[in-house]
Amino acid sequence: MALISSVLGGGRRSNIFDPISLDIWDPFEGFPFSTTLANVPNTARETSAFVNTRIDWKETPEAHVFKADLPGLKKEEVKVEVEEGRVLKISGERTKEQEEKNDKWHRVERSSGKFLRRFRLPENAKMDQVKATMENGVLTVRIPKEEVKAIEISG
Repeated sequence: MALISSVLGGGRRSNIFDPISLDIWDPFEGFPFSTTLANVPNTARETSAFVNTRIDWKETPEAHVFKADLPGLKKEEVKVEVEEGRVLKISGERTKEQEEKNDKWHRVERSSGKFLRRFRLPENAKMDQVKATMENGVLTVRIPKEEVKAIEISG
């Protein structure tokens, strides 16, 4: 019985057979031989859907606009950077809620962990004029575009 409880009883899972659960359960965790998930650090296993943060990218006549839904994050927890090669990098981290000894978790669906997304921008993006705002959990990054100059045709 001790073997079963050590395999099935890890973490805060209330039901390991729940098809809605976002946890990655490794049935061989704790065994002496190596498995694919056993080699993944615990912090990587604890992250779930938040890792795949969805970001919209639209191009208007004036700018490239990125929007990311980041509910519950403060602007201090999000980084927007410009890397070499015209790459926009958006990253951040949502920390796990502290557990108290007397707390009894019934369900854990909100994800925690780090996220990182990179976008290679076209030549017309003015990388030195990137502006980012955060309002109501939505990050908006605006990158102006260079104006396309019409060439006059003589003849």
